[in-house]
Amino acid sequence: MVITYPLKSGLYVNLTNRCPCACVFCLRQNAPGVFGTDSLWLEREPTVDEIIESIESRNLDDFTELVFCGYGEPTERLDDLLAVARHVKSIRPGMLVRINTNGLSDLIHGEPTAVKLKGLVDTVSISLNTPDPEEYLKVCRPKFGLESWQAMLDFARSCKDCVPDVVMTIVDEPVTTPEVQEKCRAITDSLGVRLRIRPYEG
Repeated sequence: MVITYPLKSGLYVNLTNRCPCACVFCLRQNAPGVFGTDSLWLEREPTVDEIIESIESRNLDDFTELVFCGYGEPTERLDDLLAVARHVKSIRPGMLVRINTNGLSDLIHGEPTAVKLKGLVDTVSISLNTPDPEEYLKVCRPKFGLESWQAMLDFARSCKDCVPDVVMTIVDEPVTTPEVQEKCRAITDSLGVRLRIRPYEG
């Protein structure tokens, strides 16, 4: 099973298949694998030791960034994620660590979680996707319901105090319109974080 995979200058870590959302545009709805992998569906969740072994089997000089992003939500395994990040920082202090997340970590764990990222995570990339909670519920279909959208915004706000770089993402057309993109930009501006409009990969 694919635990790590390279993409551009990043080494990506596939921690879990679990996710509290079922976004209508999610890559895993369309294909078993992406970016040259046969499949990102895990037979089982790899242990921390297996993840570290997979990372160390790579030539880390080839990568500038370790990215937690697979076919599930990486913060479902937040403690394990941080254990791996801590190890990588110990052997490669200069390597950046990024989490690609739906931003629902606080709801997943029932407590504030951004503070745990301090000193271990350099960038948090949060999927904003929509400019209002009703549309978010329709598009992302989170199991936590309508409160998910505000919880995601609150997580982004709290990450600002703990992580050097916080970015929120939306998918470009045809998933979003220019009007929606401007509304999302107003939200990220109010939060003081970056907005990235990423291409749709259907």
